[in-house]
Amino acid sequence: MKEINRIKAVLIEKNKTGKWLADNLGKDVATVSRWCTNHAQPSIETFTRIAELLDVDVRVLINKTK
Repeated sequence: MKEINRIKAVLIEKNKTGKWLADNLGKDVATVSRWCTNHAQPSIETFTRIAELLDVDVRVLINKTK
């Protein structure tokens, strides 16, 4: 499976947990876990909200394709 996002890595860098993210987004912990393992991807709007919560540019959350 291709790793599309870096949510898990950025959470670690910011000393935050998946539970913290789920609570702040109003999402289920299992949903955030699927994002962190790249088994599913959040919407663009959710990527933007995650970036705001983690105080990073949204591009930091997505792996480069080239």
